[in-house]
Amino acid sequence: MPLSSNHERDTNRSGGHLGKLISVEICAGGGGQALGLEEAGFEHAAVIEIESAACATLRQNRPFWNVIEGDLRSFDGRPYKGVDLLAGGVPCPPFSIAGKQLGAGDERDLFPEALRLVEEICPQAVMLENVRGLASPRFADYRTAILLQLEELGYYADWRLINASDFGVAQLRPRFILVALRRKYAHRFGWPTYTVHPPTVGALLEDRMSAHGWAGAVRWAERANGIAPTIVGGSKKHGGPDLGPTRARRQWLQLGVDGLGIADAPPSSDFPSDGVPKLTTQMVARIQGFPDTWRFWGKKTAAYRQIGNAFPPPVATALGRRIAHALSCAGDIVLPIHGLAGVCYGRQLPLLL
Repeated sequence: MPLSSNHERDTNRSGGHLGKLISVEICAGGGGQALGLEEAGFEHAAVIEIESAACATLRQNRPFWNVIEGDLRSFDGRPYKGVDLLAGGVPCPPFSIAGKQLGAGDERDLFPEALRLVEEICPQAVMLENVRGLASPRFADYRTAILLQLEELGYYADWRLINASDFGVAQLRPRFILVALRRKYAHRFGWPTYTVHPPTVGALLEDRMSAHGWAGAVRWAERANGIAPTIVGGSKKHGGPDLGPTRARRQWLQLGVDGLGIADAPPSSDFPSDGVPKLTTQMVARIQGFPDTWRFWGKKTAAYRQIGNAFPPPVATALGRRIAHALSCAGDIVLPIHGLAGVCYGRQLPLLL
């Protein structure tokens, strides 16, 4: 149920929250970020998504979530005022190098809506993720405008480019992350910097490849001895159930994977032992860091699009735990390095602590 408009979190004497941390998730897609933040200790008051298939995925996996299906532009954030975290992955095509990079001129740009919700909800923290293209020099003024708006709303914010492979995800997948916190919490936040060595694609998927008796699975796993290129989900305007453009498919082929499509099932016992198999949606989901128990609703194209556009849950968990630490820790415990620094991708900000 929606939180009341005068919802306020209780705090202890040190400024940390008591009880469960509450979040609102926007542009939730197939649930990667929401799932990761749940693992980090956040309880979702609302999960907003426009695509029917993705909403069905969210509901079948988490029937107790308050999944709201609809356009973010029509979502009223005021009933959720005072939650701990507003998070989401606003659409990436306006900034993707695979597109025209129209930025604010793209009808799919929802950063203005996200900032509207920050003003309406007044969360203690904000986390928004997007593609690496947003970090390019051509969007420097756009990033600065976002930081200025957050500063005016009482937040200290920073951008950081993060690679999913540093958190045990078997693909590089660079993502550009915005984290903003109320000034009283900002000094407690530290970007996650530890490195977890990711498994190779072969080690991760050998059991799946051999599930239907394919004799070449072990040899294939030895060949697939690296991490995957970035999985591309496409959009409603472009893209289908395959592993990306020509360059990406060449990288997949080096790993022994046919990237020209997605298979309905693992290779069978009569598949050539030296053949080049395709991945299934379940395999791609595992590469994205989803647990095998997470099921995607819809036909192959709809399911693959949810998977390919997802924020890997392990990365969301790592970031969510750092935000939760900043909001919940007792006393003035300061994480010593890589906090919300003054240099923020294009503008030197004053310290607002």
